[in-house]
Amino acid sequence: MADARAVDRTRSLFRPDTPSTLRADGVLDVRRPENGPTESRAAQRLMRFGPLATIYERAWRPLFRLWMGVSGPTVDVERTFAVRDLGLVDDGTRVVLDVACGPGNFTRFLAESLADAGRRDALVVGLDASEPMLARAARDTTRTVRTDSTGSTDLADHVAYVLGDARELPFEDGSVDAVCCYAALYLVPEPMRVFAELVRVLRPGGRLAVMTTVRRGPAVVADAMATAVRPSGLTVFGADDFTDVLHRAGFEAVEQRIHGAAQFVTGRKR
Repeated sequence: MADARAVDRTRSLFRPDTPSTLRADGVLDVRRPENGPTESRAAQRLMRFGPLATIYERAWRPLFRLWMGVSGPTVDVERTFAVRDLGLVDDGTRVVLDVACGPGNFTRFLAESLADAGRRDALVVGLDASEPMLARAARDTTRTVRTDSTGSTDLADHVAYVLGDARELPFEDGSVDAVCCYAALYLVPEPMRVFAELVRVLRPGGRLAVMTTVRRGPAVVADAMATAVRPSGLTVFGADDFTDVLHRAGFEAVEQRIHGAAQFVTGRKR
């Protein structure tokens, strides 16, 4: 279960009108009943399928590498990208938000990276819309203790999980130092609305990192592929969809790296 301090720190970042209930598993539930049900095509239903939370990191998550080709980065390399792109080695990074965190594998890695950098006051918040995924995330985080030359760190002291809709993040404007969304935007309903929320909650000077799909090849082929997968709930994005948003929002150091049919996009909010 999440430490009470991590829960209280997370709640302090919420908008004043945000309802929040601490569930028995330690997850903060901020869902608003009046928002109604979320879109539920095959891809979204799969993410709420309980058994997937158990095999996600070992079986399901590596399947995304098919989009990147045989020479694409491994999950470990993706994590290295995230540490660099989010500026986790910078002294100013204290609060990190991991949107669509699934069973928390990536969330815990970010917390471990901050602990390794001596950031004892860091907080990493994972947000997802799937109850089974977050239940698994909370259980696994409770069992994780890091030991190094400075002593032991219980990750539950520095990690909190939030059950909510990424299209309406509960956080105040400019309340987090870094925000990431890896291998998820192509699955969520209204992905550009979610992306706008990532930009909104990031503080000036904070960094954003996203990894998702991208259209490649001749326009006819790329459009056909995007159309073919759309009924399943998957989205294949244009090469400029995210970089254009960041440039319009005044982001600095905007960078895009493309591997196969996947893209990594990062930037720093002015």
